Amino acid sequence: MPSAIRFAPLSASTAFAAFAVLATSLHAQSARRFTLDDFSSIRRVADPQISPDGKTILAVVSKPNLDNDRYDPSLMEVNIASGKSTQRLTDFPGLASPRFSRDGKLLAFLASVGATAGTALSVPGGNGHLQIYVMKLAGGAPKLITSAPTGVQQFAWSPDGNTIAFATMDQPDKKTGPERFNDSFEVQINDDFLTREDKYSTHLWTVPTAGGESKRLTSGVWSLPVSHPPGPPASSIAWTLDGASLTFARQVSAHGRGNELVMVNVKDGTVTPLKKAGRNLQGTFPIYNAATGAIAFMQGGVSVWNAADTAATVVTRSIDHGMDRALWMPDGKSLLVGSNDSAHVSLYIQPVDGAPRRLDLNGVSPANSYYVDMNVGNDGAIAFTASSPLHPAELYYMASANDTPKKLTDVNAAAASLNLGKTEMLNWTNDAFYENGLLTYPPDFDASQKYPLVLVIHGGPRGASLLSWGSQAQLLAAKGWLVFQPNYRGSDNLGNTYQRAITNDAGAGPGRDVMAGIDVIKAKGIVDTTRMAVSGWSYGGYMTTWMTGHYNIWKVAVAGAAVTDQLDQQMLGDGANARGANSPFVSKVAMDRIHEQSPITYVSAMKAPTLIMSNVGDYRVPITQSYKLFHALKDFGVTTQFVAYPISGHNAADPVRTRDVQRRWMGWLDQYLNAPAATSSVTPGK
Repeated sequence: MPSAIRFAPLSASTAFAAFAVLATSLHAQSARRFTLDDFSSIRRVADPQISPDGKTILAVVSKPNLDNDRYDPSLMEVNIASGKSTQRLTDFPGLASPRFSRDGKLLAFLASVGATAGTALSVPGGNGHLQIYVMKLAGGAPKLITSAPTGVQQFAWSPDGNTIAFATMDQPDKKTGPERFNDSFEVQINDDFLTREDKYSTHLWTVPTAGGESKRLTSGVWSLPVSHPPGPPASSIAWTLDGASLTFARQVSAHGRGNELVMVNVKDGTVTPLKKAGRNLQGTFPIYNAATGAIAFMQGGVSVWNAADTAATVVTRSIDHGMDRALWMPDGKSLLVGSNDSAHVSLYIQPVDGAPRRLDLNGVSPANSYYVDMNVGNDGAIAFTASSPLHPAELYYMASANDTPKKLTDVNAAAASLNLGKTEMLNWTNDAFYENGLLTYPPDFDASQKYPLVLVIHGGPRGASLLSWGSQAQLLAAKGWLVFQPNYRGSDNLGNTYQRAITNDAGAGPGRDVMAGIDVIKAKGIVDTTRMAVSGWSYGGYMTTWMTGHYNIWKVAVAGAAVTDQLDQQMLGDGANARGANSPFVSKVAMDRIHEQSPITYVSAMKAPTLIMSNVGDYRVPITQSYKLFHALKDFGVTTQFVAYPISGHNAADPVRTRDVQRRWMGWLDQYLNAPAATSSVTPGK
């Protein structure tokens, strides 16, 4: 079993000596630029949780471990008053989701049961699946309380602390006789082409906090939502205030997309949809107001609903952004909400009935991967993880919504001490839109010099490049290149109208946006226009191939997990859905639009040497599209290389492959941007 809690406090004299050594080391580093080794040493800080008494904060800190190709997590406890940090729970692989019981006496968390320090564990629910542990905060070893065969996806404490509800995926029925060899399955409308077996529903169970037999709570062909990154986690489950029921989002089937909010009675398992005006309430991430019993939930914006209401009220309508998180404030009259907002991730206090107020975060940008990483304490304090362009993620704390954020950790001080490239947000207008994007300068930038320009276009298209830490931008800037990260139409930081403007205009409009941003940089007189590169992953890969097929100005390109054929994207990926009359096989207009907006249509115009990268098990952007691009470029005699990773998922989740992607990306650009013009197969021009 994993070891008991580990405390690692430092004495005052030891701490001072350690600080002196660190200060000397950081001074020596200050002239050194960011490298791949630094990239692979950045620690992740995530999931802050304020204790019920408001005295401490827990956060998960994960350190890359290249030798074993994993991230080693530990639980960091920070005393808010003193700022003193203590490392706890260092030997629990996959440690995640630390959650206090309401009285603060117990802590539950998820961890991988199956291996620790390379040693297999012979326990129920093994094979690396996440299970629930519970520990007394006063001391003692964590206790494993679940053995779900398919692992635990999420959990929630009951109000009295005696029970934990959790979500786990069903197992297939056991077959007997010859049928045990029959593994056929019916393909559903939302299955991706990599599906190898039927998808099974996720349902709710309960287990006593002290341990014991788990009890199944729900069943049926419907399912709780399951997360498939990149994207937010699966919609959370929430206990009613009296502990008699649980509220959660339900899909019609394991293959479904629409989510309706329902309630299950813990005693008898009766499931009842929440209704407004006679219709089932649609939404995700329900959370109860401890003062009034009202429910806040996500449905694009943030809505509030009470059982006595005939309709839910959208409370964030005046914030012109889709919301990425909402938490009730203790006053019961307002919520803390967050979203991408122009140059940063912004947090707002949103009254149930009133105008929102944007919080002053003093230049730091909270972490937001479609889900803002934040927490609210019982006293109204706010904790969140955040970064700035010159400092990777750390833990921040505000005693109240009127306070100034205080940085409580410095686990990434070494990276922040390096000679980094400065980043600024550029602004311009195009096609009547206000637009922006990030420009990162090389360290020791000299405005009298001209530099290669590298575009790194974000994916999504819902997403944004903001004034936050960017490891990749610092890697490329350290090579002596200007790094431009444009926010094209479809980005979610410049208002809902701008985000929707990409509809039926997947490439041409965004392409003009990108070019308008390049013109702003060129006007500064700092760009070597004979050495410009374009690159991106996912929708950024789509934009890369669109730009190489429409603008012959690129010396080199990198297309990662690129959408090149919209037909493949719609028919083979996990984003497929029923289209009816809008199907390209039914509507010639729809088919013509797909052809028009697919970069592969314009491959004959692509001239830039192109590195292609993709995962063979990419359910989001099927690798078929990378194969098409590779063969087409070869057929046209364009220099290209195709690197595939034999893993599942849309992005590499392990530190070794994540590092390799950056190594190849940077190396391919370096080969052409820093080579004599004669070695390139393209002559830049308009």
